[in-house]
Amino acid sequence: MSSVEKPTVPATPARPRSKRGVPEGLWMRCDGCGATVFKKKVEEHLGLCTEPGCNYHFYISARKRIEQLLDQDSFEEWYADLAPLDPLGFSDRRPYPDRIREEQARTGLKEACIVGRGYMRGRPLVCCVTDSAFIMGSMGSVVGEKLTRSIEEATRKSLPLVIVSASGGGARMHEGILSLMQMGKVCAALGRYHEARGLYISVLTNPTMGGVAASFASLGDIVFAEPKALVGFAGPRVVKATVKAELPEGFQTSEFMLAHGFIDRIVPRPQLRTEIARVIDYCVR
Repeated sequence: MSSVEKPTVPATPARPRSKRGVPEGLWMRCDGCGATVFKKKVEEHLGLCTEPGCNYHFYISARKRIEQLLDQDSFEEWYADLAPLDPLGFSDRRPYPDRIREEQARTGLKEACIVGRGYMRGRPLVCCVTDSAFIMGSMGSVVGEKLTRSIEEATRKSLPLVIVSASGGGARMHEGILSLMQMGKVCAALGRYHEARGLYISVLTNPTMGGVAASFASLGDIVFAEPKALVGFAGPRVVKATVKAELPEGFQTSEFMLAHGFIDRIVPRPQLRTEIARVIDYCVR
C-alpha cells in the first residue's frame, strides 16, 4: 500500500439538462374535431382546421377579416380615434377605464369594431367588422356610433354595406342604457338606408349573440352565416334553464337558423368574398 495518499477529487455535480420542448404557439387544439393542428397551416387556410373533413372555423381578428375580404391595400379606416368614456363610473372586479386600457393594449384595437370604405374585387363598399376579442365584441356607445356613422356614409354615397358580426357580449353592461340605446340608433340608420334603396349584407360569425343578434345583425337584405356559428339572443344554457326543457339538436347554430328561415345561406369562409361580390353584382345597378 502506498504511503502517499492520492488527493480525493470532489465529484462535479452534473448540470441539469434543459428539456427540449416544443416552442409555445406552434400548435393549437381544434374545438371541432379535437385534433392538434399546426397553427401556421391553419392561418394559411384562412383560419380553418386542416384535418380532413373538419373545416372548423377558428376565431380570426377584425383586421384579418378585412384583409381576407377586401382587395389588398384598398381599405380606408374611418373614425379610428373614437374611444369610450365611463359615463356610469362602472366598476366590477376593476374599474371600466382600466378594463378598456387593458383590452386596447392586448388587442391593439381602440374599440370592438373597425369600420371604413374599401373595394371587394373592384366593387366599392362600406365594410364594418366587430371583434369578439375586445370585451367579447360587445356593443357600447362607440361601437354604435361608428356603425351608425358608417351606415349614414353608405347612404350618402349610395354604396353597398357589409357588416360582419362577431359579438358574444351583446350590449355592453358597463355603459348601461347608453349601450342599449345603440340597438335602436343603428337600426334607425339602417331603416333610412333601406328607404334609400341601399343593399345591406349581414354576415354572422361565431358568436353573434345578445343585442347584436337582436338588432342590426338580423336586418340584412341578405344574411349569410359561417358554418356552425352560434347565433341567438340568450345562450343555450340560459334558454334551457329558463324553459326547463331539452333543446333541439344543434339549437342556435347557423344550420338550425337556416332550417328555420332565419338566415339565407351558410357560406364557408373561403367562399365568402366571392359570394358577397356576386350578390353585389346581382343587386346593385
